[in-house]
Amino acid sequence: MKYRKLGRTGLEVSVYSFGGIVVMDHEQKRANEIVSRAVERGVNLFDVGPTYGNAEKILGPALEPYRKEVVLTCKTEPDQSKEEVREDIEKSLRRLKTDYFDVYQLHEVTDRGTLNQALAPGGALEAIQEAQQEGLINYIGFSAHTQEIALELMKKFDFDTVMFPINWNYWFNEAQGQKVIAEARKTNKGLLAIKALAQRQWQENEDRKDYITWYKPVFDHNELSELAFRFTLTRDIDTAVSPGDVRMLNRGLDILEKYENNLELTDSEIEKLKKYVKTHGGQLYPIPH
Repeated sequence: MKYRKLGRTGLEVSVYSFGGIVVMDHEQKRANEIVSRAVERGVNLFDVGPTYGNAEKILGPALEPYRKEVVLTCKTEPDQSKEEVREDIEKSLRRLKTDYFDVYQLHEVTDRGTLNQALAPGGALEAIQEAQQEGLINYIGFSAHTQEIALELMKKFDFDTVMFPINWNYWFNEAQGQKVIAEARKTNKGLLAIKALAQRQWQENEDRKDYITWYKPVFDHNELSELAFRFTLTRDIDTAVSPGDVRMLNRGLDILEKYENNLELTDSEIEKLKKYVKTHGGQLYPIPH
C-alpha cells in the first residue's frame, strides 16, 4: 500500500480508503473480518456517515481495536440546523466508539441553496466549528458532486479537505474534476476522490448483481476497472474512497497490488480509456432519486 499526506492536515493516509457503507447490514462477525482484512492490506482511512443505514453501528465495534492506528472521517447533512448537526456528531461519536473525528464533513452539498444554508449562522458549519473548538473534530471538509458548488464552497470557507468524484467517465465526458483539484491545491487542501470504480447510472431492468450502489460499479470488465482505478489514483489526489461493496473494495486492493510500482497510464492507455467513455460511459450525476 502507498501512503500520501492528506493535504495540509499532514495525516498519512492510504491511497485507497474504506467507504464505511461497505459494512451496512452485515453481521458483526463478518464486518469485523472485512475491516480486519482491509487493515491488514494497508487501508488506514475509514469514511462513514449517519445516512448509511446501520453502517456506523457496525463499523464502530469492528474498527475499535484499530482506532489509534487509523484516520476516521465522518459527515453530516448540510441542510440541517446547528442543533441537528450537533446531535449527529454526538450520536456518530457514540456509535463509532471514538471521542474525536480526524475529519468531519458537510455531506453532498448539491446546490447553492443548501450551500448557503449550511454556511449561514445557526447552520451546519457553525456546529462543526464549535465541535472542533471542543476537540471533537480535528479538521473540517465537505463533499460535493459538481465543480460549480465545490468551487463556491472553497470560495466561501477555507475547508481543510475536499471530497469529489474524480472519475474517468465524469472527467472526460463532463469535464468535471480538473478545476476542483487545481483550486483545492492552491491552499493545500486534502483531496479525497470518490467514484474511482463507478461506471454510470444503472439502466432500466439491468442486472445489478446484488450491488446496492446507486451507480453501476465496473465489476464486469477487468481492463476498464484497472484503467479507471489507475486513472483516479494518478490524478493529484490523496486517497480514493472505495465503493460501498466489499467486492469492489477488494477489487481496488487487488489492482493496487498488481500495479503498485507502476500506476501511471501510458498515452495509449489514456486513449483507450477515452474510447471506453464512448462505449461504456454515460450519465453519472446527478444521483437519481
